[in-house]
Amino acid sequence: MEVPVMVGDIVEGEIVDISHEGGGIVKVNNFTIFLDRGLIGDIVKFEVAKLKKSYGMGKVLDIIKSSNYRIKPKCNVSNRCGGCQFQSFDYKAQLEWKKKKVKNDLIKIAGLEDIKINDTIGMDSPYRYRNNVQIPVAISKGKSLIGFYERGSYKIVETDTCILQGETGDRIIRILKEFINKYNITAIRHLGIRTNKDNEVMVILVTQSRQLPHNDDLINMIIKKCPNVVSIYQNINRRKGPVVYGDKFIKLYGKEKIIDYIGDLKFNISPNSFFQVNSIQTEVLYKKAIEFLGLSGDETVFDLYCGIGSISLFLSKQAKKVYGIEVVKEAILDARENAKLNKIDNVEFIHGTSEEVFPKLVEKGIKADKLVLDPPRKGCDQKVLDTIIEIEPQSVVYVSCNPSTLARDVGYLVEKGYKVEEVQPVDMFPWTGHVECIALIQKEIVLI
Repeated sequence: MEVPVMVGDIVEGEIVDISHEGGGIVKVNNFTIFLDRGLIGDIVKFEVAKLKKSYGMGKVLDIIKSSNYRIKPKCNVSNRCGGCQFQSFDYKAQLEWKKKKVKNDLIKIAGLEDIKINDTIGMDSPYRYRNNVQIPVAISKGKSLIGFYERGSYKIVETDTCILQGETGDRIIRILKEFINKYNITAIRHLGIRTNKDNEVMVILVTQSRQLPHNDDLINMIIKKCPNVVSIYQNINRRKGPVVYGDKFIKLYGKEKIIDYIGDLKFNISPNSFFQVNSIQTEVLYKKAIEFLGLSGDETVFDLYCGIGSISLFLSKQAKKVYGIEVVKEAILDARENAKLNKIDNVEFIHGTSEEVFPKLVEKGIKADKLVLDPPRKGCDQKVLDTIIEIEPQSVVYVSCNPSTLARDVGYLVEKGYKVEEVQPVDMFPWTGHVECIALIQKEIVLI
């Protein structure tokens, strides 16, 4: 394709789509250019910044005419903060875009056009839903700098509020800023805040060294102004790089763990425990998984990539036996602990990769009547898909945080005799470009 523009050109165009990173997409004589911002329907003036053979990249200079989908963001740093990409995007339109994203990936990647894709299930109130945040902390010109990283960089956008976290989190940011400025503290690198459904809060202070001067004063400041803070930890992370938490956690105050809930199930939450960030929508997702599986109580179910076992435990009440498989050892230990906490004894959690453990269980004669897949963003390992094809479970429910890899994997299963019956997108992360979805896949019955 002949490239119709040159680097440095100033061009006007209408944004026809947006990327999941939150940037606009325009077409110039059918040549695709990805912009740094913009919404569907915006007419913009932009500068061409970079060109490849099949696409370009550009920077928006001016919005000539605003999209009908554009709203005034409730966050005053949304134009710079990298936490949310869609703060200016009407929420109903977001849900429609996320459904379209799932549909387009299934068509383009898997070639599946005639699939029932339900409307995205959104939230009645899509704010204050995050139960876990990590906030960067730095010192600039002798003053504290607390906020979130700017889009595409490690530069901190200063803020003392985030409308996606609980209000206690906002107060803790302001307290920490006051403490750092009062004592000229330079040791703190990150602030972690975990909140459960009972509004109990755990605070994690990430430091470069063991020493945290005046930590008693900080603890007193926090618990005086935030009485619902029931646990405070210090984490020591001497390593450079993007990993927030180091290996060593030291309890400074209160409880070792807090308990959170999905439905009526209880989960112990430690400072570094994995737990779904949006527990409200997680319950919606899991109920849909049970509905799709159609369990009668007599089935053996495999839960591959089970994490801390939350789906496995959710399924256990309606299945005869559940096997959960997970490669992260700490997650398996948490899963076993949570099974005991909920007095559930028909779930077995096994440590190892799904691609190794799953075939071994089959070799032992343990067959899955039904199967749940909840892989990481990269999708399923090929061995997992081949084992599914070999044992032919009646139903497979695929929970995905990445529609592209979902489409790739279900496309392969469809080639081998399965059919995608229904897909349900769920908005787990409002105001971002991420979409979770769940697909019901069943073995096609061949009539002779």
